[in-house]
Amino acid sequence: MKRLPNSELEIMMIIWELNKPATRFEIEERMDKERKLSPTTVLSFLSRLQEKGFVAVEKAGKNNVYRALIDREDYMQRESGNILKRLYNNSAKNFLASLYDGGSLSEEDLSELREFLDEKRAEGKQER
Repeated sequence: MKRLPNSELEIMMIIWELNKPATRFEIEERMDKERKLSPTTVLSFLSRLQEKGFVAVEKAGKNNVYRALIDREDYMQRESGNILKRLYNNSAKNFLASLYDGGSLSEEDLSELREFLDEKRAEGKQER
C-alpha cells in the first residue's frame, strides 16, 4: 500500500467519511473551499487514486462514482506505524512526549489516553 500525498489523502478522507460510493460533485462539496481546485484537478487526483488501487470507479447514469477499496483503519494503522518509526525511533513515549511538550495534548486528551490504556490493559489481562 502506497503512502498518499496530502491532496489525495484529503479526497480519500472524504470518501471514507461518506462511507458510500461518491460522485466527484459530492467529494468537491466537502473539500476545503479555500483550496479552490478545478474539477479537472479533482478528477486527476481521483484517477491517481484509482491507479494506486485506493478507489474503484463505476458508472451511475452519466456520473462516475468512486468507492474506497482500502479500509480507512488499515491505512491509518500503517501510516501511524510509519510515522512512529521514521520520526520517533519506534517509541510511542517519544511521540507522546513531543505532543505534550509542544502543547498539543490537553488535560482532557491525557485523561482519554489514560482511560484507553487502562481499557487495553484490562482486555489484555482477560485474554491471558
